[in-house]
Amino acid sequence: MPLPDGLPSTQPGAPLFLAELAARVENYLATLLAAEEARWVEVNPTLAVPFSEMRGLVLAGGKRLRPAFCYWGSIATGADPSDERIVRTGAALELLHAFALFHDDIMDGSLTRRGVETTHVRHSALHKEQSLDGDATRYGDGVALLVGDLTYVYADDLMADTSREARAMWSELRLELNIGQFLDIVGSARRERRQAEAEQICRYKSGKYTIERPLQLGALVTSAPLPAGVLEQLSAIGLPLGDAFQMRDDILGVFGESSVTGKPAGDDLREGKPTPLLALTTELATPAQVEVLNKVGRPGISASDIADIQEVIQQTGALQTMEDRITQLTAESVSHLSGLSLGNEAIEQFKALAHLVSWRSL
Repeated sequence: MPLPDGLPSTQPGAPLFLAELAARVENYLATLLAAEEARWVEVNPTLAVPFSEMRGLVLAGGKRLRPAFCYWGSIATGADPSDERIVRTGAALELLHAFALFHDDIMDGSLTRRGVETTHVRHSALHKEQSLDGDATRYGDGVALLVGDLTYVYADDLMADTSREARAMWSELRLELNIGQFLDIVGSARRERRQAEAEQICRYKSGKYTIERPLQLGALVTSAPLPAGVLEQLSAIGLPLGDAFQMRDDILGVFGESSVTGKPAGDDLREGKPTPLLALTTELATPAQVEVLNKVGRPGISASDIADIQEVIQQTGALQTMEDRITQLTAESVSHLSGLSLGNEAIEQFKALAHLVSWRSL
């Protein structure tokens, strides 16, 4: 089902700096993975497999938002845009994100990621094709878990030589990511539909580690120690935009076009994700509509069921309320730019980045 009429349906223009930064980060990652693959293939040729999987996910595109906010946090605190520490930290953030995706796909039972088979699905199928011993599903899951773990180690290694302050922020970011993932999986199992809890999950599983913490990390990597109050100011900018980011993600998880998102339409409804969108819909729904919503996350949910649930989300007004909330949060984030000493170019860069975050289509 496409996005309802009147809502953004095309990818807004990305800020100019993003393409250049993405290329620098991707070149760094490609060089790192090639060197590490060559090193480990000499130990055993089979070790080409995890590096192939890492490249397939890390270098197969992506929005590169985390490096972008890391870059912007550095620039906002006076760093040189050519500072290679920005690129190295951006690469670490992309590897950490890949680690989360490898594990998330297993936990959610996702069949595809960016339009191709997920790692655990692919290696489960290879186990069957090659008539290997043991259980194919456990094998596929094990391969994906270990590839994710290797990706995590490389991410952590890239941050080893940073300042004490940056390292502490990196640790907080990693803890929050895993805390959020835990809350998400428990919330799905418990069919969590309370608004406050759904918003907390939304913030910790994605919003903070996508925007707030990369902003602060970028500042700390290139400028520590920072003047008093700067981290708090970056938090005031990053938190509301991080919430808007995840709310957009939730809308795309229900209404996004699979040809654009690379995942089946309505995937979040199949998985029973505890999102603010679903919590708000449940709060506004009539008893008859609640019966329809109770199909969310149930085994055997059909395409027709998903279409019915999408209709309820629109009928209750929850979708439009969420769109209004995204607009409000984005404006709140931008309003806090005045607390930093920034030139017009930096301000316009951030506004373009905020627009990309809040009204993207994938």
